[in-house]
Amino acid sequence: MAASLACSFFFDAEPVAEPAMPAQDACALCAKQLARDSDVFMYRGDTPFCSEDCRHHQMRLDDRQAAKAAARRQRQFSSATASARGHRDSREVPVAS
Repeated sequence: MAASLACSFFFDAEPVAEPAMPAQDACALCAKQLARDSDVFMYRGDTPFCSEDCRHHQMRLDDRQAAKAAARRQRQFSSATASARGHRDSREVPVAS
């Protein structure tokens, strides 16, 4: 009973005072239509999925993308640090005594 009651607000008409938002009547991953009498699995606030499998698949995709972005940032940081060290070394001038 609670699941169908919780889903009922999800499909209600949009409030008059709020701007139009994209319809959330299909799974964000597989585009399967979401029925009023079925459970809706949410992720990241307002992204609907038809099943736990679709939601977990999206979570794994997001994790992989985040890991790739972190690795890319690390490579950029490492190359920038190495470049700065090399640049700093080239500015040093030996002093004759």
